[in-house]
Amino acid sequence: MQWQGRAIILGVRRHGETSVIAEVMTPERGRHLGMVRSGRSRTMQPVLQPGNEVEVTWRARLDEHMGEFRVEPLTLRAARLMETATAVYGVQAMGALLRLLPERDPHPHLFEALEVILDNLHNPADAGELFIRFELAVLNDLGFGLDLSECAATGSRADLAYVSPKSGRAVSRGAGAPWADKMFALPSFLSMERRQAADFDSLAEAFRLTGFFLHRHVYEPRGMEASTAREGFVQAALKALKPAASKLDELPA
Repeated sequence: MQWQGRAIILGVRRHGETSVIAEVMTPERGRHLGMVRSGRSRTMQPVLQPGNEVEVTWRARLDEHMGEFRVEPLTLRAARLMETATAVYGVQAMGALLRLLPERDPHPHLFEALEVILDNLHNPADAGELFIRFELAVLNDLGFGLDLSECAATGSRADLAYVSPKSGRAVSRGAGAPWADKMFALPSFLSMERRQAADFDSLAEAFRLTGFFLHRHVYEPRGMEASTAREGFVQAALKALKPAASKLDELPA
């Protein structure tokens, strides 16, 4: 058995004295594992870093075997991904999200989204918004997608302001007013009507929103906790967008 294609490195772990088990995300074959012989060599270590894009050739006697990778570099992002906190935590957090999906289950749109986000992790505003959309896409692929397109109560697509914690559906301002304190605010950048860029407040709202549904539908039923990398990414993204007045308040007297 053999196949060849693009892949993004998610992580590696040691295997024997000189080899590693590489975990990659591919467009057609989803998250995939394979052994890389001499993966701990000086030549291969810089290539097998999370976030790098590579060309892999996978071989195995049978399809169900883990098999071996031959790896060639395509786009080496790892050095740049070490420059900011959002990038360092972001690449780890996205890897943790992808591990929620079954191995070898194809999700080509998530591969494409991962490529885009990796190239924008240095910009906290863009990174935060893209990360939220990535979490929403993962929730959707796991069967727990949110419906933010119309009001759950009236069917209206106008003036959507809330998200129901029970149904995961949007609710208009008028219909949701009596229960506003029990619902999530719909972040402005997720509104089809407003389409505003993410700012500190809307991004904080969005992290609470996706975090709640990930915990309820994914982590809690599996007896898991959200990755520490997600919390690190959330804090780094929000810190970079914190209003200037708040930053001045933190300065010592």
